[in-house]
Amino acid sequence: MDDRRLENIIGQLLRAGVLLAAATVVSGGALYLAVHHADRVNYRVFVAGGPDTSTFSGIMRSAAHLESLGIIQFGLLILIATPVARVAFAIAGFALERDRLYTVVSIIVLLILLASLMHAT
Repeated sequence: MDDRRLENIIGQLLRAGVLLAAATVVSGGALYLAVHHADRVNYRVFVAGGPDTSTFSGIMRSAAHLESLGIIQFGLLILIATPVARVAFAIAGFALERDRLYTVVSIIVLLILLASLMHAT
């Protein structure tokens, strides 16, 4: 594997991740509008989402039941996972190229990304 091929594959991975996330969010938004098109909106009081839209397991459960807000949140999770997948793929590519320095740097970046995602509140 050479640098040009690795760049092309990573570019396609990023493009596919963003397009998949956008399609998921748009489909969830369309479903939300189809179900809630006649609801009155109260802008005076903010109501935060419950655990179905704020925890990973809740989002997965909600999206599996085809609930619109869960699908939208799942699309956002795909968008967040896209750069993480890019770094993971870069590790594999650099390892195949036998470029130890970039492999180690990419592993450090991946560990920082995962730690920040795990400890986010």
